[in-house]
Amino acid sequence: MDLNADLGEGFGVWRLGDDLALLALVTSANVACGFHAGDPLIMRRTCLAAVERRVSIGAQVSYRDLAGFGRREMDVVPEELAAEVLYQVAALDGIARSCGGRVSYVKPHGALYNRIVRDPVQAAAVVSAIRAYDPSLPVLTLPGSAVYDVASGLQVVAECYADRAYTPAGTLVSRRLEGAVIHDAARVVERAVRMAVDGVVEAVDGSEVAIRARSICVHGDTPGAVALAGAVRDALGAAGVELEPFA
Repeated sequence: MDLNADLGEGFGVWRLGDDLALLALVTSANVACGFHAGDPLIMRRTCLAAVERRVSIGAQVSYRDLAGFGRREMDVVPEELAAEVLYQVAALDGIARSCGGRVSYVKPHGALYNRIVRDPVQAAAVVSAIRAYDPSLPVLTLPGSAVYDVASGLQVVAECYADRAYTPAGTLVSRRLEGAVIHDAARVVERAVRMAVDGVVEAVDGSEVAIRARSICVHGDTPGAVALAGAVRDALGAAGVELEPFA
């Protein structure tokens, strides 16, 4: 199993999360590419630290939405969206290569992530950008995402969320709703182990949803993120789950 987190999400003098501490715990780092957060200096520092710790680097692409942290849904025409995703992947990969690494996968962020789960048109735009840059790059998304239907040979990797609430349909509960993010450490740890070992997660209505995933995400921007990620990592190890990058 892979353990990933969103990193490099500061901007200028503003900082979010403890990237260095999280890089000591995760196996993959979803690095912001400047559209929802991040800037060239933060991207470079994050890539250098990831390379030093042998953590896989992923391009966390987003709508162009710094003010809304990429969490506001937008209607972007496919050609423009594909160009913007291509721009972000290329920028981060260039920086990563200058640091002795490279982008190993792509993970959309926020509203774009949720949109391409259900929207095959925008999913196809994201896929076309990845294919244009490097068709060997996997894309990280939810099981059952529309990305699977439009991938056309692109590798699609399923992930699950230890600290997010699920609907009975297996999608993430909107952040606009109370309880969308789970802060109770014991619950997060228990859910992570169940998803990794049993392949199931409890939805908000109490039903069990099948989750077959290769990677588990813990958010780096939530309070106590480092302690939470450490607890998840320890619990997975105790359950016999070996952690390694998927890419």
